[in-house]
Amino acid sequence: MISLDDFEKYARDNLPRSVFNHVSSGADDQQTLQDNRNAFKRLRIRPRVLRDVSKRDLSATILGQHVPFPIGICPSAIQKHNGSDGEMATAKAASSMESIMILSTYSSTSLEEVASAAPTGHLWFQLYVLKDREKTARLVCRAEKAGYKAIVFTADTPYAGRKLNDERSGGFKPTVRLFDTFTFRCPNVESSSGQSSYGSSEISPSVTWSYIRWIQSLSSLPVIIKGIMSGDSAREAVAAGVDGIMVSNHGGRQLDGVLASIDILPEVIAVTQGTNVEVYLDGGVRLGTDVLKALALGAKAVFIGRPVWWGLTYKGEEGVRQVLELLRDELSLAMALSGCASVNDLSPSMLIRGHPSNL
Repeated sequence: MISLDDFEKYARDNLPRSVFNHVSSGADDQQTLQDNRNAFKRLRIRPRVLRDVSKRDLSATILGQHVPFPIGICPSAIQKHNGSDGEMATAKAASSMESIMILSTYSSTSLEEVASAAPTGHLWFQLYVLKDREKTARLVCRAEKAGYKAIVFTADTPYAGRKLNDERSGGFKPTVRLFDTFTFRCPNVESSSGQSSYGSSEISPSVTWSYIRWIQSLSSLPVIIKGIMSGDSAREAVAAGVDGIMVSNHGGRQLDGVLASIDILPEVIAVTQGTNVEVYLDGGVRLGTDVLKALALGAKAVFIGRPVWWGLTYKGEEGVRQVLELLRDELSLAMALSGCASVNDLSPSMLIRGHPSNL
């Protein structure tokens, strides 16, 4: 495995078709899915030369947490359906690399078990606001009690986008461990147990910006909003008092035809300048040069989703670690070749959009 594409090819050849189609598919014609990757190629690097790059510092501070490199793991659901230990293996791999992992609401393993598997890990919890607000509150309370460091509220899923490849293979409807038999007390909320079906039927389509304050009131954890794809939405997020914004189009799985995440990033950065709101990005990151470009445009970190699934399929925990190591090493080399000894040396002036003759 010498590139992330190699991991994807392995997964395509070894996963059941219905599972691979579900994870790999984008919405409708998959225009946004494809453009997430192509948009990185439209950004060209202007390297600086004759700089001392004998040592590179890839480290960053994310929400007060030191990380050795600014590459984290997106929330992705039902990870056990590739035959591995799923989210527990992902958490262990991320912890061994000191990387941030965001656990999905639709995890195939309980959030307590994942936290126990990586007791020193940088774990965040991704949250959907459900129609049953008590269930939502319980999830937040459980995450805080289990030691998660942030709540990542996904805002772009009032309904699930249509995935044609998924439908052609008969759909994919497993059950997940949203709620389970772990006993705990959450202030002013009844305890509950039981499994939930996988999909968007439980997600509330009536959530508005006012819910941000409610989510913040449930715990002392910082709140990140995921799914921001415009400067206007970023402005509302800042006004709502969020701690972070993840520029994301849900991996091209929701509304097809929206811009690539990397194309929206500068607009969001412009809105958040002068604030304490950190900005992250996911969508289409497959190369170290992709990471470099996102960081140069102002992202504090990037997050990857599908490549982690492919790594899990390949060799479980070790496969995820290989994916992270590969991307980290590619970033280090890209920094050296572009004349940057630190991620702090990266700046928008290093990039140009397209070939100069076409500008």
